[in-house]
Amino acid sequence: MRNPLLPFAAIAIVAIIAMVSLSYFGVNQAQQAAEGPAVTEMNPEELYAAKGCTGCHGGNLEGGVGPALTGVGDRLSPEEIANIIVNGQGAMPAGLASAEEAEVLANWLIEQ
Repeated sequence: MRNPLLPFAAIAIVAIIAMVSLSYFGVNQAQQAAEGPAVTEMNPEELYAAKGCTGCHGGNLEGGVGPALTGVGDRLSPEEIANIIVNGQGAMPAGLASAEEAEVLANWLIEQ
């Protein structure tokens, strides 16, 4: 005689495995979404806009609340620019970008 609970136990085991698997993959996807695209994959212009730089320095680097960034490479080295982006200066707050993002932005700003 077959145990009448066996089909229910099998369904429960499959459901538990599915739930654990989906939870694992869902958390992994959420972490990837929170991290966003890799900095090396992001276009510097997109990074500039995504970090909110346009709000103070303008969409065309013309300045506004913050100083104009056109020709900033004539005044500062890439390391100095990256340092300002990471640590802030004057009214610009620190922590607006990671060191890697700051390096990408600084190298791009040197060319502008």
